[in-house]
Amino acid sequence: MKLTLNEAVLDIQITGIRQFTALVRGTPGAMGLTIGEPDQNTPDVVKEAAKAALDANDTHYPPGNGYDYTLKAISDFEVEHHGLHYAPDEIVLTVGATEALYASLSTILNPGDEVIIPTPAFGLYESITKLLRGVPVSLPTEKNRYQIEPEALKAALTDKTKAIILTSPNNPTGCIYTRETLEAIHTILKDLPIFVICDDVYRELVYGGEYHSFSEYQDMRDRIIVIQAFSKPYAMTGWRLGYCMADAPIRDRIQIFHQHMVVSAPSFVQPGCVAALKWDTSGVRELFRKRRNYVYRRLTDMGLDVQEPEGAFYMFINIEKYGMRSEDFCKKMLQEGLIGLIPGAYFGTEGYMRLSYCYSDEDLKEGLDRIEKFLKTL
Repeated sequence: MKLTLNEAVLDIQITGIRQFTALVRGTPGAMGLTIGEPDQNTPDVVKEAAKAALDANDTHYPPGNGYDYTLKAISDFEVEHHGLHYAPDEIVLTVGATEALYASLSTILNPGDEVIIPTPAFGLYESITKLLRGVPVSLPTEKNRYQIEPEALKAALTDKTKAIILTSPNNPTGCIYTRETLEAIHTILKDLPIFVICDDVYRELVYGGEYHSFSEYQDMRDRIIVIQAFSKPYAMTGWRLGYCMADAPIRDRIQIFHQHMVVSAPSFVQPGCVAALKWDTSGVRELFRKRRNYVYRRLTDMGLDVQEPEGAFYMFINIEKYGMRSEDFCKKMLQEGLIGLIPGAYFGTEGYMRLSYCYSDEDLKEGLDRIEKFLKTL
Protein backbone atom coordinates (compact mmCIF):
# COMPACT_ATOMS: atom_id res chain seq x y z
CA MET A 1 0.00 0.00 0.00
CA LYS A 2 1.38 3.39 -1.03
CA LEU A 3 0.15 6.50 0.71
CA THR A 4 -0.06 9.73 -1.25
CA LEU A 5 -0.20 13.35 -0.17
CA ASN A 6 -1.59 16.52 -1.65
CA GLU A 7 0.77 17.30 -4.54
CA ALA A 8 0.47 21.04 -3.88
CA VAL A 9 1.89 20.54 -0.37
CA LEU A 10 4.79 18.47 -1.69
CA ASP A 11 5.78 21.37 -3.94
CA ILE A 12 6.06 23.86 -1.06
CA GLN A 13 8.96 24.22 1.37
CA ILE A 14 9.43 26.05 4.67
CA THR A 15 9.86 29.73 3.80
CA GLY A 16 13.33 30.82 2.76
CA ILE A 17 13.32 33.57 5.39
CA ARG A 18 12.75 31.04 8.17
CA GLN A 19 15.30 28.62 6.76
CA PHE A 20 18.01 31.24 6.41
CA THR A 21 17.28 32.71 9.83
CA ALA A 22 17.69 29.23 11.33
CA LEU A 23 21.01 28.93 9.48
CA VAL A 24 22.15 32.22 11.02
CA ARG A 25 21.12 31.13 14.50
CA GLY A 26 22.97 27.86 14.04
CA THR A 27 26.23 29.58 13.03
CA PRO A 28 28.49 30.15 16.06
CA GLY A 29 29.30 33.82 16.62
CA ALA A 30 26.93 35.04 13.90
CA MET A 31 24.20 37.65 14.14
CA GLY A 32 21.38 38.40 11.78
CA LEU A 33 19.36 41.35 10.53
CA THR A 34 16.83 39.01 8.99
CA ILE A 35 13.42 39.00 10.67
CA GLY A 36 10.77 41.69 10.20
CA GLU A 37 9.78 41.87 13.85
CA PRO A 38 9.94 45.08 15.90
CA ASP A 39 12.41 44.87 18.77
CA GLN A 40 9.96 46.70 21.05
CA ASN A 41 7.50 44.89 23.29
CA THR A 42 3.72 45.11 22.97
CA PRO A 43 2.51 48.36 24.61
CA ASP A 44 1.51 47.88 28.26
CA VAL A 45 -1.98 49.25 27.66
CA VAL A 46 -2.60 46.47 25.14
CA LYS A 47 -1.33 43.76 27.46
CA GLU A 48 -3.35 45.12 30.37
CA ALA A 49 -6.54 44.96 28.30
CA ALA A 50 -5.93 41.30 27.51
CA LYS A 51 -5.07 40.53 31.13
CA ALA A 52 -8.31 42.12 32.28
CA ALA A 53 -10.24 39.99 29.78
CA LEU A 54 -8.59 36.85 31.17
CA ASP A 55 -9.40 37.90 34.73
CA ALA A 56 -13.00 38.37 33.61
CA ASN A 57 -12.97 34.80 32.25
CA ASP A 58 -13.35 35.88 28.63
CA THR A 59 -12.07 32.49 27.56
CA HIS A 60 -15.04 31.04 25.72
CA TYR A 61 -15.91 30.92 22.03
CA PRO A 62 -16.34 34.42 20.59
CA PRO A 63 -18.40 35.11 17.46
CA GLY A 64 -16.63 33.70 14.42
CA ASN A 65 -15.71 37.02 12.83
CA GLY A 66 -14.92 38.79 16.10
CA TYR A 67 -16.88 40.49 18.85
CA ASP A 68 -19.16 43.28 17.71
CA TYR A 69 -17.17 45.82 19.72
CA THR A 70 -13.91 44.71 18.07
CA LEU A 71 -15.30 44.97 14.56
CA LYS A 72 -16.80 48.38 15.33
CA ALA A 73 -13.46 49.62 16.68
CA ILE A 74 -11.74 48.50 13.48
CA SER A 75 -14.44 50.08 11.34
CA ASP A 76 -14.17 53.39 13.22
CA PHE A 77 -10.37 53.32 13.04
CA GLU A 78 -10.35 52.79 9.28
CA VAL A 79 -12.78 55.67 8.72
CA GLU A 80 -10.88 58.06 10.97
CA HIS A 81 -7.33 57.19 9.93
CA HIS A 82 -7.66 56.01 6.33
CA GLY A 83 -11.00 57.29 5.09
CA LEU A 84 -12.17 53.75 4.32
CA HIS A 85 -15.83 53.04 5.02
CA TYR A 86 -16.26 49.37 5.82
CA ALA A 87 -19.12 48.47 8.15
CA PRO A 88 -18.46 46.03 11.01
CA ASP A 89 -20.27 43.33 9.02
CA GLU A 90 -17.76 43.80 6.19
CA ILE A 91 -14.78 42.90 8.41
CA VAL A 92 -13.35 39.56 9.57
CA LEU A 93 -10.89 39.43 12.49
CA THR A 94 -8.30 36.82 11.53
CA VAL A 95 -5.38 34.90 12.99
CA GLY A 96 -2.79 37.24 11.53
CA ALA A 97 -2.56 38.76 8.06
CA THR A 98 -1.43 35.37 6.75
CA GLU A 99 -4.78 33.79 7.55
CA ALA A 100 -6.53 36.82 6.07
CA LEU A 101 -4.58 36.28 2.85
CA TYR A 102 -5.25 32.55 2.84
CA ALA A 103 -8.99 32.93 3.47
CA SER A 104 -9.27 35.68 0.85
CA LEU A 105 -7.39 33.81 -1.86
CA SER A 106 -9.28 30.61 -0.98
CA THR A 107 -12.49 32.51 -1.58
CA ILE A 108 -11.65 33.84 -5.04
CA LEU A 109 -9.37 31.25 -6.65
CA ASN A 110 -10.30 28.23 -8.73
CA PRO A 111 -7.65 25.78 -9.98
CA GLY A 112 -5.68 27.36 -12.81
CA ASP A 113 -6.58 30.95 -11.93
CA GLU A 114 -3.65 33.33 -12.21
CA VAL A 115 -2.51 35.78 -9.53
CA ILE A 116 -0.23 38.63 -10.57
CA ILE A 117 2.46 39.24 -7.96
CA PRO A 118 4.65 42.33 -8.45
CA THR A 119 8.18 41.31 -7.47
CA PRO A 120 10.15 41.59 -5.31
CA ALA A 121 7.43 40.30 -3.02
CA PHE A 122 6.73 38.54 0.24
CA GLY A 123 7.18 34.83 -0.52
CA LEU A 124 3.89 33.65 0.98
CA TYR A 125 1.93 35.18 -1.89
CA GLU A 126 3.41 32.64 -4.28
CA SER A 127 3.21 29.67 -1.92
CA ILE A 128 -0.40 30.31 -0.88
CA THR A 129 -1.40 30.67 -4.53
CA LYS A 130 0.26 27.35 -5.35
CA LEU A 131 -1.30 25.58 -2.37
CA LEU A 132 -4.70 26.66 -3.68
CA ARG A 133 -3.87 25.29 -7.17
CA GLY A 134 -3.60 28.78 -8.58
CA VAL A 135 -0.81 30.05 -10.82
CA PRO A 136 1.47 32.84 -9.55
CA VAL A 137 2.54 35.28 -12.28
CA SER A 138 5.61 37.39 -11.48
CA LEU A 139 5.57 41.04 -12.51
CA PRO A 140 9.16 42.36 -12.05
CA THR A 141 9.51 45.97 -10.91
CA GLU A 142 13.17 46.32 -9.93
CA LYS A 143 14.12 48.08 -13.19
CA ASN A 144 11.46 50.77 -12.59
CA ARG A 145 12.31 51.77 -8.99
CA TYR A 146 9.77 49.18 -7.81
CA GLN A 147 6.85 50.92 -9.50
CA ILE A 148 4.51 48.89 -11.72
CA GLU A 149 4.87 49.77 -15.40
CA PRO A 150 1.46 49.98 -17.10
CA GLU A 151 2.60 48.17 -20.24
CA ALA A 152 4.15 45.38 -18.19
CA LEU A 153 0.91 44.96 -16.26
CA LYS A 154 -1.10 44.82 -19.48
CA ALA A 155 1.28 42.17 -20.84
CA ALA A 156 0.82 40.04 -17.70
CA LEU A 157 -2.96 39.97 -18.01
CA THR A 158 -4.64 36.94 -19.57
CA ASP A 159 -8.14 35.55 -19.63
CA LYS A 160 -7.13 33.47 -16.59
CA THR A 161 -6.06 36.43 -14.44
CA LYS A 162 -8.13 36.43 -11.26
CA ALA A 163 -6.26 38.79 -8.94
CA ILE A 164 -3.30 41.07 -8.34
CA ILE A 165 -1.66 41.58 -4.94
CA LEU A 166 -0.48 45.11 -4.13
CA THR A 167 1.78 45.67 -1.11
CA SER A 168 2.52 49.25 -0.17
CA PRO A 169 4.73 49.94 1.73
CA ASN A 170 6.42 46.92 0.27
CA ASN A 171 8.25 44.02 1.84
CA PRO A 172 11.18 43.74 1.03
CA THR A 173 11.82 47.15 -0.58
CA GLY A 174 10.03 49.68 1.61
CA CYS A 175 8.71 51.19 -1.62
CA ILE A 176 5.39 53.03 -1.73
CA TYR A 177 3.34 53.08 -4.91
CA THR A 178 3.01 56.58 -6.31
CA ARG A 179 -0.31 58.18 -7.15
CA GLU A 180 0.69 57.90 -10.83
CA THR A 181 1.25 54.15 -10.48
CA LEU A 182 -2.06 53.61 -8.70
CA GLU A 183 -3.94 55.68 -11.28
CA ALA A 184 -2.44 53.60 -14.08
CA ILE A 185 -3.39 50.34 -12.36
CA HIS A 186 -6.91 51.63 -11.81
CA THR A 187 -7.28 52.67 -15.44
CA ILE A 188 -6.21 49.22 -16.60
CA LEU A 189 -8.29 47.17 -14.15
CA LYS A 190 -11.42 49.23 -13.49
CA ASP A 191 -13.58 47.43 -16.07
CA LEU A 192 -12.06 43.95 -15.67
CA PRO A 193 -13.32 41.08 -13.47
CA ILE A 194 -10.09 41.01 -11.48
CA PHE A 195 -9.71 41.23 -7.71
CA VAL A 196 -7.21 43.59 -6.12
CA ILE A 197 -5.81 42.45 -2.79
CA CYS A 198 -4.32 45.40 -0.90
CA ASP A 199 -1.83 44.10 1.66
CA ASP A 200 -1.45 47.29 3.69
CA VAL A 201 0.08 45.83 6.86
CA TYR A 202 2.89 48.44 6.90
CA ARG A 203 0.57 51.39 6.33
CA GLU A 204 1.12 52.84 9.82
CA LEU A 205 4.89 52.86 9.19
CA VAL A 206 5.13 55.53 6.47
CA TYR A 207 7.85 58.13 6.92
CA GLY A 208 6.24 61.16 5.37
CA GLY A 209 5.13 62.51 2.05
CA GLU A 210 1.99 61.57 0.22
CA TYR A 211 0.65 58.06 0.74
CA HIS A 212 -2.28 56.42 -0.99
CA SER A 213 -3.56 52.86 -1.05
CA PHE A 214 -5.38 51.29 -3.96
CA SER A 215 -8.16 50.58 -1.48
CA GLU A 216 -9.19 54.23 -1.93
CA TYR A 217 -10.61 53.41 -5.38
CA GLN A 218 -14.01 52.53 -4.03
CA ASP A 219 -15.58 52.47 -7.49
CA MET A 220 -13.97 49.00 -7.55
CA ARG A 221 -15.20 48.16 -4.06
CA ASP A 222 -16.80 44.92 -5.23
CA ARG A 223 -13.35 43.62 -6.25
CA ILE A 224 -11.07 45.03 -3.53
CA ILE A 225 -9.97 43.07 -0.45
CA VAL A 226 -7.96 44.95 2.19
CA ILE A 227 -5.56 43.01 4.43
CA GLN A 228 -4.32 44.45 7.72
CA ALA A 229 -2.45 43.25 10.80
CA PHE A 230 -1.68 44.32 14.34
CA SER A 231 1.79 42.76 14.19
CA LYS A 232 4.04 45.50 12.82
CA PRO A 233 2.96 48.92 14.16
CA TYR A 234 1.98 47.65 17.62
CA ALA A 235 4.75 45.04 18.12
CA MET A 236 2.13 42.29 18.36
CA THR A 237 3.69 39.64 16.10
CA GLY A 238 3.14 36.84 18.62
CA TRP A 239 -0.52 37.74 19.10
CA ARG A 240 -1.28 36.54 15.55
CA LEU A 241 -4.02 39.06 14.85
CA GLY A 242 -5.10 40.67 11.62
CA TYR A 243 -8.23 41.46 9.67
CA CYS A 244 -9.59 41.69 6.18
CA MET A 245 -12.21 44.05 4.82
CA ALA A 246 -14.31 43.51 1.71
CA ASP A 247 -17.64 44.33 0.14
CA ALA A 248 -20.38 42.41 1.97
CA PRO A 249 -20.97 39.66 -0.65
CA ILE A 250 -17.23 38.85 -0.73
CA ARG A 251 -16.79 39.12 3.01
CA ASP A 252 -19.70 36.71 3.47
CA ARG A 253 -17.77 34.07 1.53
CA ILE A 254 -14.40 34.87 3.16
CA GLN A 255 -15.94 34.20 6.57
CA ILE A 256 -16.80 30.66 5.44
CA PHE A 257 -13.14 29.76 4.90
CA HIS A 258 -12.12 31.67 8.02
CA GLN A 259 -14.55 29.83 10.30
CA HIS A 260 -13.80 26.43 8.79
CA MET A 261 -10.04 26.98 9.19
CA VAL A 262 -9.77 28.52 12.66
CA VAL A 263 -13.35 29.05 13.97
CA SER A 264 -12.37 32.48 15.29
CA ALA A 265 -9.56 34.64 16.60
CA PRO A 266 -9.12 34.09 20.37
CA SER A 267 -11.59 35.81 22.67
CA PHE A 268 -9.45 37.43 25.37
CA VAL A 269 -7.04 39.14 22.97
CA GLN A 270 -9.75 41.21 21.37
CA PRO A 271 -9.83 43.94 24.04
CA GLY A 272 -6.10 44.22 23.27
CA CYS A 273 -6.96 44.89 19.62
CA VAL A 274 -9.23 47.76 20.63
CA ALA A 275 -6.58 49.21 22.95
CA ALA A 276 -3.95 48.98 20.20
CA LEU A 277 -6.09 50.93 17.76
CA LYS A 278 -6.22 53.78 20.29
CA TRP A 279 -2.46 53.75 20.88
CA ASP A 280 -0.34 56.43 19.24
CA THR A 281 2.16 54.88 16.80
CA SER A 282 4.01 58.13 16.05
CA GLY A 283 6.85 57.27 18.44
CA VAL A 284 7.48 53.92 16.78
CA ARG A 285 7.32 55.53 13.35
CA GLU A 286 9.89 58.15 14.36
CA LEU A 287 12.20 55.49 15.81
CA PHE A 288 12.17 53.52 12.56
CA ARG A 289 12.67 56.72 10.55
CA LYS A 290 15.87 57.43 12.49
CA ARG A 291 17.06 53.86 12.01
CA ARG A 292 16.28 54.04 8.30
CA ASN A 293 18.34 57.21 7.95
CA TYR A 294 21.29 55.68 9.78
CA VAL A 295 21.24 52.38 7.89
CA TYR A 296 20.77 54.07 4.51
CA ARG A 297 23.73 56.39 5.14
CA ARG A 298 25.96 53.53 6.24
CA LEU A 299 25.08 51.36 3.24
CA THR A 300 25.58 54.13 0.69
CA ASP A 301 28.89 55.07 2.33
CA MET A 302 29.96 51.46 1.70
CA GLY A 303 29.27 52.00 -2.00
CA LEU A 304 26.16 49.81 -2.03
CA ASP A 305 23.26 50.58 -4.33
CA VAL A 306 20.01 50.81 -2.38
CA GLN A 307 16.82 52.82 -2.82
CA GLU A 308 15.84 54.76 0.27
CA PRO A 309 12.69 53.16 1.75
CA GLU A 310 9.59 55.28 2.26
CA GLY A 311 7.94 52.90 4.71
CA ALA A 312 8.14 49.53 6.53
CA PHE A 313 11.57 48.63 7.97
CA TYR A 314 13.60 46.96 5.23
CA MET A 315 16.45 47.81 2.86
CA PHE A 316 16.68 45.90 -0.42
CA ILE A 317 20.34 46.08 -1.37
CA ASN A 318 21.66 45.58 -4.90
CA ILE A 319 24.64 43.17 -4.97
CA GLU A 320 24.71 42.47 -8.72
CA LYS A 321 28.21 43.98 -9.06
CA TYR A 322 29.65 41.10 -7.04
CA GLY A 323 28.61 38.59 -9.71
CA MET A 324 27.14 36.01 -7.34
CA ARG A 325 23.71 34.52 -6.81
CA SER A 326 22.08 36.17 -3.82
CA GLU A 327 21.93 32.95 -1.81
CA ASP A 328 25.62 32.22 -2.45
CA PHE A 329 26.57 35.78 -1.54
CA CYS A 330 24.56 35.73 1.69
CA LYS A 331 25.93 32.35 2.72
CA LYS A 332 29.48 33.53 2.06
CA MET A 333 28.86 36.69 4.08
CA LEU A 334 27.40 34.60 6.90
CA GLN A 335 30.31 32.16 6.96
CA GLU A 336 33.08 34.71 6.58
CA GLY A 337 31.55 37.86 8.01
CA LEU A 338 29.27 36.29 10.61
CA ILE A 339 26.36 38.48 9.57
CA GLY A 340 23.12 37.25 8.02
CA LEU A 341 20.81 39.03 5.57
CA ILE A 342 18.03 37.44 3.51
CA PRO A 343 18.81 36.55 -0.15
CA GLY A 344 16.75 38.50 -2.69
CA ALA A 345 15.91 35.26 -4.50
CA TYR A 346 13.54 34.46 -1.62
CA PHE A 347 11.50 37.47 -2.75
CA GLY A 348 11.55 36.51 -6.42
CA THR A 349 14.38 38.89 -7.38
CA GLU A 350 18.00 37.83 -7.90
CA GLY A 351 20.98 40.13 -7.33
CA TYR A 352 19.69 41.65 -4.07
CA MET A 353 19.56 41.00 -0.34
CA ARG A 354 17.17 42.26 2.33
CA LEU A 355 18.26 43.90 5.55
CA SER A 356 15.72 44.36 8.33
CA TYR A 357 16.37 47.43 10.50
CA CYS A 358 13.85 46.67 13.21
CA TYR A 359 16.73 45.78 15.54
CA SER A 360 18.27 47.81 18.34
CA ASP A 361 20.65 50.66 17.48
CA GLU A 362 23.52 48.65 18.95
CA ASP A 363 22.72 45.58 16.86
CA LEU A 364 22.36 47.68 13.72
CA LYS A 365 25.77 49.28 14.26
CA GLU A 366 27.42 45.93 14.91
CA GLY A 367 25.72 44.30 11.95
CA LEU A 368 26.64 47.10 9.56
CA ASP A 369 30.23 47.06 10.83
CA ARG A 370 30.38 43.37 9.99
CA ILE A 371 28.91 43.94 6.52
CA GLU A 372 31.44 46.69 5.83
CA LYS A 373 34.34 44.55 7.02
CA PHE A 374 33.18 41.64 4.85
CA LEU A 375 32.80 43.77 1.72
CA LYS A 376 36.39 44.94 2.03
CA THR A 377 37.51 41.32 1.59
CA LEU A 378 35.82 40.98 -1.83
